[in-house]
Amino acid sequence: MWRTIFSLPLLVIAFLLLEPTADARHFSNDKKSNALGTKDLVINLPGQPRVNFRHYAGYVTVDEKNGRSLFYWFYEAETLPDEKPLVLWLNGGPGCSSVGYGATQEIGPFLVEAGGRGLKFNPYSWNREANLLFLESPVGVGYSYSKTSTDYDNLGDNFTAHDAYAFLHKWFLKFPSYRKRIFYIAGESYAGKYVPELAEVVHDKNADPSLFINLKGILLGNPETSDADDWKGLVDYAWSHAVVSDETHKTIKESCDFYSNDTWSNVDCSDAVDEVLKQYKEIDIYSLYTSVCIGNSALSEVKSLQIMVKSGSSMMPRILGGYDPCLDNYTSYYYNRADVQKALHVSDGHRLRNWKICNMTIFDGWSDSKESILPIYKKLIAAGLRIWVYSGDTDGRVPVLSTRYSLSSLGLRITRPWMPWYHQKQVGGWLQEYEGLTFATFRGAGHAVPTFKPSESLAFFSSFLSGETPPVQR
Repeated sequence: MWRTIFSLPLLVIAFLLLEPTADARHFSNDKKSNALGTKDLVINLPGQPRVNFRHYAGYVTVDEKNGRSLFYWFYEAETLPDEKPLVLWLNGGPGCSSVGYGATQEIGPFLVEAGGRGLKFNPYSWNREANLLFLESPVGVGYSYSKTSTDYDNLGDNFTAHDAYAFLHKWFLKFPSYRKRIFYIAGESYAGKYVPELAEVVHDKNADPSLFINLKGILLGNPETSDADDWKGLVDYAWSHAVVSDETHKTIKESCDFYSNDTWSNVDCSDAVDEVLKQYKEIDIYSLYTSVCIGNSALSEVKSLQIMVKSGSSMMPRILGGYDPCLDNYTSYYYNRADVQKALHVSDGHRLRNWKICNMTIFDGWSDSKESILPIYKKLIAAGLRIWVYSGDTDGRVPVLSTRYSLSSLGLRITRPWMPWYHQKQVGGWLQEYEGLTFATFRGAGHAVPTFKPSESLAFFSSFLSGETPPVQR
């Protein structure tokens, strides 16, 4: 999704060029206690910039009998990793890779370069503030797999949450120094369901002290939350941003009841919503005001923009793409390289795994999706967990209107009224605080906010970790 390289001051560039490669001098004091994870230490990753922190990649088997193994990539914090929290990041889809998007297009320390030739350093990586753990979930996503074919027939929200929970406990066996670390779960898009669902499992299981995970909160970006509110927001946003005509919007208003159980039985409604999706095919629904990929590269393996829709389903449309949809192709090329897979402990460099940024078969076969996770919000708020939700305001996929409709449905008391928040003396967006929840927008950002506003998102992430409101004065 990256379209341009950051403009860096000369002093920063000089610093990056002089950075040493990772070696024992920079390792944390927990190396011995994390001995089981040592075999997953990543070295000689092709095209990797030199850094002074360790990172690990490999598999955790979550079901020995069926042979279900989930792939992870873990980056220690740039500084003081022993003192900083652990954050698990999940991307959605369902069926899309947290490694391909979150780790190497958004918030990780390495971003895939054009052409898939290598990686470049991300000066706004979130591992400046926390230890970052990326998980490809469920099985069938990215490098994650199962040796039992029937597992792929049972994929859904509940299956994914419980496998992710099993992953965490198995991962802590590899890295026991993080077992009692302050822990957060973050994600975007369909992970708007994954993240609260996993948080609920953690919360419920924490009743057993032997299973305790020190979960403090969740962070959600442009999240799918409530199907009815998400659909209503999608069509209203399309109309208010001149994507569809007054007539189409009028038909939807008159014929679509997104809160009913038979929304799509109304032909006028279905046809009008199809018209919205048809118009969105002409632009990037993830980012209304940026260009789509017009590619002729030999690397291209996905169409410039692909809408993932289940006809007649309440589930939201999925669209492959982002700020620069062409970068999805470069990412796919990079992760299918033999030398990359060997460095990440995925293969021996000869028998390769077929890595895709999004697995359409998983989406098509998704068997369990909660219509709304708002009841989970209420449960987590009552438990005292920190919940922050943010929304890029140029995203048409899960637009700011969808999120506002969903949060309004909660009926929470407002504790801080709608106001701008600032970053480097400029308006970063607007925010409103509720009893138990903070909501903020990012001005001019699309679906994957850190792609569009890397500096702002890092500052916002830092505020989330500290529990402090982003600056509301210049």
